Amino acid sequence: MSTPVEIAVAVVERDGMFLIGLRPAGVPLAGFWEFPGGKLQPGEAAADAAVRECLEETGLRVKVKREYPAVDHSYAHGELRLRFFACALMNEAALAGNSRFRWVPREELAKYEFPPANRELLAALQSRDC
Repeated sequence: MSTPVEIAVAVVERDGMFLIGLRPAGVPLAGFWEFPGGKLQPGEAAADAAVRECLEETGLRVKVKREYPAVDHSYAHGELRLRFFACALMNEAALAGNSRFRWVPREELAKYEFPPANRELLAALQSRDC
């Protein structure tokens, strides 16, 4: 079994709303919704990667509040270890103009199709067990 690729994910909440984005065509898991995130750079801490990826993908600055349980998941495109971080906005900046991201109320998260590795986290967010 290969070493999983570590992915850092920023779960950004503001006033009961979560920041989610649609995965673009041409990438693994295209068409699924996701929280901002991506691969760690060499030597980068997972929490720092979540902050960096959120800024790069959305233009929003966030700070990590705490970490949710990590999830290891096997996809057709590889083995992943997802590290989820609860994040808060550092300011009230608007999303980047052409952003694929949007704010969604907690109660509506179930209406969006996320990759299977997000299942436990989504259940916890919807039940407020986190």
